[in-house]
Amino acid sequence: MRQTLTEIYDTRVAAGTLRPDPGQHAVLPLLEDLRAWLEANPTRRVGLFAGLFARPVAPPKGLYLWGGVGRGKSMLMDLFTEATDIAQKRRVHFHAFMQEIHRGMHAARQTGVEDPLTPVAETVIRDTRLLAFDEMQITDITDAMLVGRLFEKLIAGGTVIVTTSNRPPEDLYRNGLNRVLFLPFIAHLRDRMHVVELESPTDFRQHRLAGAQVYFHPVGASHGELQRIWQDLTGGAPGTPLRLSVNGRETVLPQFSTGVGRASFWELCGRPLGPADHLAIAQACRVLILEDIPQLGSTNYNEAKRFVTLIDALYEAKVRLICSAADVPERLYVEGEGSFEFERTASRLREMQGAGWGL
Repeated sequence: MRQTLTEIYDTRVAAGTLRPDPGQHAVLPLLEDLRAWLEANPTRRVGLFAGLFARPVAPPKGLYLWGGVGRGKSMLMDLFTEATDIAQKRRVHFHAFMQEIHRGMHAARQTGVEDPLTPVAETVIRDTRLLAFDEMQITDITDAMLVGRLFEKLIAGGTVIVTTSNRPPEDLYRNGLNRVLFLPFIAHLRDRMHVVELESPTDFRQHRLAGAQVYFHPVGASHGELQRIWQDLTGGAPGTPLRLSVNGRETVLPQFSTGVGRASFWELCGRPLGPADHLAIAQACRVLILEDIPQLGSTNYNEAKRFVTLIDALYEAKVRLICSAADVPERLYVEGEGSFEFERTASRLREMQGAGWGL
């Protein structure tokens, strides 16, 4: 017998895999209405004559679910997406999806098409009935100028959009360049989507990390602990690469799921990444698991400089850092040029270990 989302949620609470939360519970009926409509309208008619005699069925309003980090937004989206029994559905991080759109538009321009967004949007509409975005945030002017037209085309084509964000629509692209051109999108979003704040009293991610060790040394003995933390924070998800566009090129975070990123020191500091890359990573993640920080000094000076830049970006963005290192922060960089300046980084690494940091 088909269970409603509320029944699925209550079953998991009874089994001890979820903690009950009234804010989360209140969102479930709205998601259930969307689920029922999608299952009653699971696909579009396709084929040569599909669009000749009938207009696409207008979708119901989507959902823009926002609230503080660690409140369970991604968990609710996963529950909804997994339980919705249709084939044409997709759950994707907002940044990764926008990069796909940009790549598709670049390819479309090579064909000489007048509006490269149109064929890209048509492909999404054809293949996707439910589009579930996680972590919607807009910091790039190219995304800001594109997203309004994209959403308008997708919704007009019958795609249901559900998205999570850490901020209300009015705070998207705040203080961005030419933001006045972005404001019509906010009005369109509020018109075509239910905007709901998840008013949960509990930060579940912080609850899981409260009092927990987040800085491990030496490196060798910590891999199992970091894997356990990853599984706990992501619900056991394997994670997928997150591809971020930075100044016209691509920066890749090797593993990403529900706002949690994971990478080795060498993947983020051993490659020629700059401050803009580290800033993009910090903006995309609420938690970063960074593995295998080595002893730093004159032999790996460039890598050490990148590490300092990465920590500064994570610190300013209030990202929760969980890491393994060769030694305690104060003994990571003890000789060579830059060791004195590293004292500030060591201090920040200590501060970021605090139970109340970030989340």
